[in-house]
Amino acid sequence: MAAINLTDTGFLIVGFSDYPRAKVPLFTFFLLIYLITLAANSVIIGTICRSSKLHTPMYFFLANMSLLENIYTSISFPKMLVNFFRGMTRVPLAACLLQSYFCMSMICTEFILLTAMAYDRYVAICNPLHYTAIMNKAACLQLSAAAWIGGLLDPVVHIFLISKLSFCGSNVINHFLCDMTALLMLSCSSTQIIETLTFTIALTIIMALFILTLTSYVYIIAAILKIRSSEGRRKTFSTCASHLTVVLLFYGAVFIMYVRPTSSHSPKYDKIFSFLYIAAVPLCNPFIYSLKNKELKNALFGNINKSG
Repeated sequence: MAAINLTDTGFLIVGFSDYPRAKVPLFTFFLLIYLITLAANSVIIGTICRSSKLHTPMYFFLANMSLLENIYTSISFPKMLVNFFRGMTRVPLAACLLQSYFCMSMICTEFILLTAMAYDRYVAICNPLHYTAIMNKAACLQLSAAAWIGGLLDPVVHIFLISKLSFCGSNVINHFLCDMTALLMLSCSSTQIIETLTFTIALTIIMALFILTLTSYVYIIAAILKIRSSEGRRKTFSTCASHLTVVLLFYGAVFIMYVRPTSSHSPKYDKIFSFLYIAAVPLCNPFIYSLKNKELKNALFGNINKSG
């Protein structure tokens, strides 16, 4: 087959146009998810910024996470919502690569932020006497900068290699965004280098972050079990349970989506897995973090009472 000149044609994003009867319910569903995600994460950011009691490393990283989730959902949701009424829309190659880049960038940033948050909890629980010295302002800023800069740098090679691929036959992406795996499935060039690179990064960098996170929690749980008071154990564990839940949910969704051969992907299931880490995780995170967090709830309701 002859390669498509994508500079001229670009890609056609199917989105959910293959479900015409469900267009209005799906649009309403995704719009509500987007608005609730933005509102919930924005409330957390605002509450942390306004309350001096929450100006601690744990809440600093939580504010970073909430900002990340808002950026992440805004990369894909607005375009996806518009496409519900346009049907299949044409996306230029450069725009498609840019969206794919930022999606991968935010995923990598979240991996590093989750590790930094686990390390913060490890120091707080296992080394409390030196907590303020270790997790000082400079250390928090450095960890946060490492997460954002590392995330921005990580996908550069991937996007460069994808931009060099040839695409034959169909230029229709059966997805609601320009996902890397969807692009690889359309290529008539060998994608082995990109798949090997993705697997290598997952096996080394991401797995290393995952092991560091789990190791932190092994030490945390061991320290919690040494607490004599059952009430003390419960309170200490509750501060970490929400973060561990988010870690397992996010890692699970991303690994299922990306750490497998391109040949095993199918558009139907890829949309579901993408929904998990693009929509479900950012929606659940603010509620998971705040439901059992008395400090955050007290600061939130205190601000509401003052405003009233």
